Amino acid sequence: MNQENQNNNAKPANDLYDNKGSSTLFSGARGLSVKILNRVERTDAYLDKLINNELRSGDLSDQDKGLLNELVTGVVRWQIKLDWVLNGFYRGNFPKADINVKNAMRVALYQLMFLDRIPHHAAVNEAVEFVKRLRNERYAGVVNGVLRNILRHLHEIRYPDRNETLVHHLSVVYSHPIWIVKRWLERYGEEQTEKLLIANNEKPTITVRINKIKIQPAEFISLLDKEGLEYTPSPFLDYYVQLRATGGMAQLELFRKGYFSIQDESAGLVGKLLAPQQHERIIDLCSAPGGKTMHLAELMNNTGEVISVEKYSSRAELVKNSAERLGLKNIKIVAVDATNFDAEIADRVLVDVPCTGLGVLRKKPDIKLKRDVLDIAKLTKIQYRLIEKAGSLTKPGGVLVYSTCTTEPEENEAIVQRFLENNKNFTLDDPASYVNKTFITPRKTIETYPHIHNIDGSFAARLKRLY
Repeated sequence: MNQENQNNNAKPANDLYDNKGSSTLFSGARGLSVKILNRVERTDAYLDKLINNELRSGDLSDQDKGLLNELVTGVVRWQIKLDWVLNGFYRGNFPKADINVKNAMRVALYQLMFLDRIPHHAAVNEAVEFVKRLRNERYAGVVNGVLRNILRHLHEIRYPDRNETLVHHLSVVYSHPIWIVKRWLERYGEEQTEKLLIANNEKPTITVRINKIKIQPAEFISLLDKEGLEYTPSPFLDYYVQLRATGGMAQLELFRKGYFSIQDESAGLVGKLLAPQQHERIIDLCSAPGGKTMHLAELMNNTGEVISVEKYSSRAELVKNSAERLGLKNIKIVAVDATNFDAEIADRVLVDVPCTGLGVLRKKPDIKLKRDVLDIAKLTKIQYRLIEKAGSLTKPGGVLVYSTCTTEPEENEAIVQRFLENNKNFTLDDPASYVNKTFITPRKTIETYPHIHNIDGSFAARLKRLY
């Protein structure tokens, strides 16, 4: 039976609603998971935003909210591996199968391979019944046959042979695109690449930055104890805490009162590297969603001025809302394209540029599916324009920090070196006085890695303007 031609009696893709216009088919954690995965595949929407929208608008129990997040994030994180398995058992062209059927099978297979607490027969039955409602009996029969066949051979599945094709093996087993694996093997070698791939697939901890404008770390820790929240102090920044929580942080009273912000230590290092002083004038040239802007304003103890530059007014609104929640009065928001921003020069400028984001795959696994190698060349053009703009806004004697959340040298070291070659009035400043020495490279830049530091991958360089 050819699964690609089973369109008889199939419901059209837009025939998913009852007369009242409410969804009747994409319901429950598994149905909503398929709905979100469809949008991830068809659009440029960010995975975390899609999940949050469903969690806010859906009528799910806390348990189902947790399952929804687990299923969607897990499928995206392991999609390359899941698809390898499904390709091997599906008769026909699996990548061209109906999108709802594909994602229903991915959700079911993720449960079979990665979630021990869900009975295998329940995962299969849910997928079959969902496809039966959405399409027809024939599609459901195919899903049932494929999943039950996989279940019978679950512990016999073979992956590409490591000795024959290392790149293909690592790509499938650790669910990373081939182009990324090839780049990292060439740069880091086999052992370090494998460790990085493994780290990227680990479920991330939630790290928060204590807002010392409102509360001191010791008092905040005591409130965590009262709330019964498990935590570990950051080994790198004394006002950062790693929480053993799975979500819902924005619903905590501690969050609403502005006592903390969610921010990885790698992002916190950027603020420490810029080292803003009280009463200075600071520019954050690529501000939204505003985590680094807030950190700078807090470091300045609500004095001076932090100018937050953001192209889109909707994202600028996120910065405004964060500032209000945290009680920060020294932030000025300007909604304009950073490359067109003209202002008086500042004491310090931060340019946290748009990048491939390959350092944050633990938290945003959809980046693996959205990016390709051509994106690097496109982004480096934008990145260089932005660092040039940032340089023009830095006063003599002032400081410029260039940062990314990627691991790729073309976006990091190469941009900084090109800027220094073309701007002799800037020099690379030693970061040793500002951040933990474990992050400092021999080239006097900052690099962090998930498999080495257990935080997001990132890069930063501190540049000083001489004249």
